[in-house]
Amino acid sequence: MEDAFVRVGITSADQLREIGADAAYKRLLNGGSRPHFIAYYALVMGLQGRPWNDAKGKEKDALRVRFDALKSNITLGETALDKALADIGVIEKQSRP
Repeated sequence: MEDAFVRVGITSADQLREIGADAAYKRLLNGGSRPHFIAYYALVMGLQGRPWNDAKGKEKDALRVRFDALKSNITLGETALDKALADIGVIEKQSRP
């Protein structure tokens, strides 16, 4: 995850803490990272100084709602596999904005 954060301009733990879990994860998604609940969940727990799998029950359910809201507001970019498949004609090329 460190490399993914650096790619979106988050280069220190202090910066990550200042931005907060939701805003930082949104930057990852907008930067092309694929959504993954466990990564989001671990980020939230880590910023709280808790073990990555500490939330249970209603707290974990609430995290899932937050995660789903974050990922619903992004458009995933073209992956390297998508580009390769489009280049050889297996799928349609994605239009560029």
